[in-house]
Order: sequence, then structure tokens, then C-alpha cells
Amino acid sequence: MLKVYGIKGSRAARTLWLCRELGLQIEQVPVNFADPNSKTPEFLAVNASGKIPAIDDDGYSLAESMAINIYLAKKHASSLLPKDLHGEAKVLQWSFWVMSEIEKPLLQAMFQRMKEPADPAAAKYFRDRNPLNPDVERAALEALEKPLAYMNDHLTGREYLLGKDFSLADLNVASVMAWIIPARVDLATKPNVQSWLSRCLARPARG
Repeated sequence: MLKVYGIKGSRAARTLWLCRELGLQIEQVPVNFADPNSKTPEFLAVNASGKIPAIDDDGYSLAESMAINIYLAKKHASSLLPKDLHGEAKVLQWSFWVMSEIEKPLLQAMFQRMKEPADPAAAKYFRDRNPLNPDVERAALEALEKPLAYMNDHLTGREYLLGKDFSLADLNVASVMAWIIPARVDLATKPNVQSWLSRCLARPARG
């Protein structure tokens, strides 16, 4: 059985979402990025870097959420991954784009604006690494403006990133963009992004 290491409130959420879309039976091993005691020898044998998510697919180990998702979609011949070379390349393009253009500033904004976790250890983990700083918050929001405007323009006349159908590109990008909610980023001037994100997050497999 496929083992997925990680917890929902982390980058592992995007792999867990895909597993639900694919209807896979999995064993979720709750490795918590904020708890060093959760990094067992078993997990470190799968991913020595100690980062989540990681998977053990019947002895085949893989880390990095986007690589995992592309691997699983290809292995299970999912309709979420286009069968043609050009379509698959577009999935890769959007997956790399969201990691390089959106994830870092969005995480910075979220850590500045989100409510602290109720768990004291998790709260200390976040605040030690992300002390409140209005300059960091302002710079993060400014850095998001251009890529969000680009995405809003791209979605004009499109339901989803590759056209009318939900694809792995949407899942990978939406799994990052979901942090817009705790980051309280205003999308009023980006209505196409706002409606697209709502459609993606409303999918039953997301829950």
C-alpha cells in the first residue's frame, strides 16, 4: 500500500488531495514538520532530508510534493494529466510557476497575517521562524501582485488553467493558492483567480 508521510496542514495536503482524486487506498503516516520527534528512523529512511511530504510506494521512495503528484498521476494514468506531450508540459509549466512565483511570498504573507496555531509548540515553531514584521508583510503582498495579475489575465474566458476541464495543473496550483485564505489576500481585483480558486477548492476530493 502507498504510504504518504505528512499532515494535512502542510505541503503533504496536495498529495493527499490527489490521492483522493485518484481514489487510492493509502496509509497516511502523520509526520509533523513542527515536531522533530515525529521524524522516525522509518521516515528518514524514505527521505533523509526530513522534509514532507514523502512517499513509499511499495519500496519506491520519492520526495517533493510536485514530483510526487506528477509521478502518481502518470502511474495511475489519471485523466487529470493530459496524455499529449504539449498538455503534460503545460502541467509542468504551471506547477513550476506556482512554486517559483507564488509559494514563497504567499507563505511569507500567511505567516505574517494568520492566527497562530493553538498548539503552543506549533505556534513557537512558526513565530521563531517568522517574527512579525510589517516590512516583510508589505514586500510579500507586493511580490504577489504581478503573478496574480498574470494568472487573472490567463483565466479570462477559461474555467481552468488548461481550458474547460480540471487538471493536475489546477490541483497543484490551487494547493498552493489555498494559502490565500489564511493569508487574507484580497482578490477583489482578481475576480478570475477568485472564482477559479473557489471552483477548485469546492471539489469533493479536496475535503
